[in-house]
Amino acid sequence: MASSRRRVRGGIGRWIRRVFVVIAIGLLLPLPACLLLLVVQPPTTAMMLTRTWQRWRADEAPAYPKRTVVSRDQVSPSLYRAVLAAEDDRFYLHDGFDFTEIEKAIEVRRTGRAMRGASTISQQVVKNVFLWEGRSWIRKGLEAYFTLWLEVIVPKDRILDLYVNLAEWGNGIFGIEAAAQQHFGKSAKQLTRNESARLAAVLPAPRRWSPKGSVASSRAPAIQSRMQYAAPRPENRPKNRSTTQ
Repeated sequence: MASSRRRVRGGIGRWIRRVFVVIAIGLLLPLPACLLLLVVQPPTTAMMLTRTWQRWRADEAPAYPKRTVVSRDQVSPSLYRAVLAAEDDRFYLHDGFDFTEIEKAIEVRRTGRAMRGASTISQQVVKNVFLWEGRSWIRKGLEAYFTLWLEVIVPKDRILDLYVNLAEWGNGIFGIEAAAQQHFGKSAKQLTRNESARLAAVLPAPRRWSPKGSVASSRAPAIQSRMQYAAPRPENRPKNRSTTQ
């Protein structure tokens, strides 16, 4: 009797240890993934694989999206500024989550209008590389957790480089080089300010909007007006000064 109880307790103990090991592996999983992103562009992403499956089912060719990875010096500086102006102008000031935009999104929701997006560039990198489309709490929780790791491990400039090389810019088009070639017949290095603004303008819905279409035409001027200012960084924030009488 006593021996059977010991066997039961031993079996429970082994299952508890296994559960803890699985949880520990899950919690540490983002670490090697983010360390790899420090030195290499991902050869593919979860989003690209999703689009490949969708295009294959729709009999679209080529099934695998177009993508060419380029370095920072092969991209027009105006493109980086346009992306920040359109998607995440406080990118260099937050730690992965823009609580100002989150508060605005919540306020919009309270008025009964459709929920506006509040994802940062860091969150979009995590979603595109590792996760799936959708709005479930599980996916959002994983996105938040991976984003914390990404922000701790990967420098801001590197995150931005990752983003412009993996973002979706059209149906079957990923990365800024493929986008520039497809939409404007030139390299990413040759993009003008207007072209950069138009490309950034379609990022919220790149498969529905064209950089040469009416939506881009209406959104691009506002993006260009914000592009004239440098992206704010922590060292450029005004400091509080105390005054003495």
